Amino acid sequence: MDVLKNNETVMSFFQDMGIDEGFESLSMGSLAVVNSKYLRDLKLNVSGMLNSKNMTKKEAYLVALSIASNEKHNALITAFEALAKREGAVDDEIAETHACVSIMNVNNVFYRFRHFMDGVEYYAKTPAGLRMSVMMNPVMGKGLFELISLVVSAVNGCERCVTSHEHSVKEQGADEPRIYDAVRLGAVIKGLCVVM
Repeated sequence: MDVLKNNETVMSFFQDMGIDEGFESLSMGSLAVVNSKYLRDLKLNVSGMLNSKNMTKKEAYLVALSIASNEKHNALITAFEALAKREGAVDDEIAETHACVSIMNVNNVFYRFRHFMDGVEYYAKTPAGLRMSVMMNPVMGKGLFELISLVVSAVNGCERCVTSHEHSVKEQGADEPRIYDAVRLGAVIKGLCVVM
């Protein structure tokens, strides 16, 4: 898509992220053709959140990877995996990020259902019966695993999971600025996935 190649903001962003300049996106093309101010805002938002003082670069890239994985955005998955590895992430942490996203999608659907059906005794008292051993001793550490769980749950809109994981993240020693920045990063990457 020549319109993307001719847009300085898009090409600069692709270069920063390690995305092939031949990547095509109809939505991004629509914005680029009118040289939309939103492209610059999006680039600045992504850059700002990836450089949060409340997360290491590796942590930020793994959080971003979790949302790219949640949204099934292959170009961003590839980019964030490479960026995370460049910051020291190992294959086990990358794989665990994908596993975390998967189990959070299971939990988000299940616990949203329970929340919607609040007051139905059978649903409230019957055990979930779901295996979640990946959550027990994560390679990336419990604090980061819980933070990613919280961000994915926020993106997926599960109130019970957000509340539970926010509490767990604080129990692991995180403060509100760290949580806030991680959720803002998740929101920005979700927006990026929509446009790309």
